Amino acid sequence: MPRSKLVSALDARWYPGVRDNWDDQLLRDRVLARINPGSSVLDLGAGAGIVTQMNFRDHAARVCGVDLDPRVTENPYLHEAKVGTGERIPYGDGEFDVVFADNVLEHLQDPRQVFAEIARVLKPGGWFLAKTPNRWHYMPIIARLTPHWFHRAYNRRRGRAGEDTFPTVYRANSTGQLRALAAATGFEIERLELVESRPEYLRMNAATYWAGFCYERFVNSTAFLSGMRILLVAELRKANARP
Repeated sequence: MPRSKLVSALDARWYPGVRDNWDDQLLRDRVLARINPGSSVLDLGAGAGIVTQMNFRDHAARVCGVDLDPRVTENPYLHEAKVGTGERIPYGDGEFDVVFADNVLEHLQDPRQVFAEIARVLKPGGWFLAKTPNRWHYMPIIARLTPHWFHRAYNRRRGRAGEDTFPTVYRANSTGQLRALAAATGFEIERLELVESRPEYLRMNAATYWAGFCYERFVNSTAFLSGMRILLVAELRKANARP
């Protein structure tokens, strides 16, 4: 959906320098910091390749992708794609230096099994990097209280195709949940970061944008309120790294 002139003006006034897909760029920067031209990388939940920030073909020797959606085989950012699930990743033990997941954790029905599979396909000392909504932000709270058809309709209004909106359960979407999952599946936590920036879900008109702006300033006013920020970014390392 085309952005109104008013929303564009508020973007420039309140969030100068914040680009579209700023959250995906944040994850991209984390991935780039952990890979090199010889790396083997897995995009878990790669989808059809609609997020350009997840294109690492020119930065790693091997970029593979797995997704339930058969469109993954058409993803232009991958050297190799397979249709599959996180619960049964169709790759062998210790194949990858880095596994990353962009807005995937909120969909996992059995996150412990998925984390165990990620640990299995990672090399010793390998990295698992993920970006996902924090379940204690207002957006996931509303999502948990509303039906899936509402999510699809809302995202269509924001310009996202209905087929790219998938059911959410939020079982791996808090720092507490991630710490427990990491401990149970052999990961060490390098960093868990909570981030709030431009209120993407409320940039529809002046009134909703103002509400989102006030919320952003409120939760960024003190570290005590960080648990209410929208974005949860995780950097986990497989234990038993080589010296």
